[in-house]
Amino acid sequence: MSKDNATISAAAGHTQAILQDVERRWNAAAQAWNADELTSLYASEALFFGGKPGHAVGQHEILGYFSSYADILRSASMALVGQTVIELSVDTLLAQGHAKFRFVLADGRETASELRTTWVVVKRRGTWLILQHHFSPTPEAPPIQ
Repeated sequence: MSKDNATISAAAGHTQAILQDVERRWNAAAQAWNADELTSLYASEALFFGGKPGHAVGQHEILGYFSSYADILRSASMALVGQTVIELSVDTLLAQGHAKFRFVLADGRETASELRTTWVVVKRRGTWLILQHHFSPTPEAPPIQ
């Protein structure tokens, strides 16, 4: 492996490790569907497109989004897969790929889904937070009609 390829490989490993840590913290908060802990993973001014209609801006609205599932979900888990991570700066990463979700509903039923994902994560006061979150289903056909 050339020196340039080794440097690229090391940088890719570092950015993947950051993303995996954010994923781990998200899953820890979602294990008991803790809306406050989930919200704490987002920057104060974060932008958020989730699984419901509407757009949440800032932690207050993101908390409202997560809280809206309190009577619907017992827990959730997310596995980020096929993520491409680009380092935009030393404290900003762009990640895009897919997420496989598993949910335990309030009545005990289990469901699963897969969504396209885009996160921008930023380092604030030594902690990596989600600044931009856009998850959406993969369209079956281009929406050009």
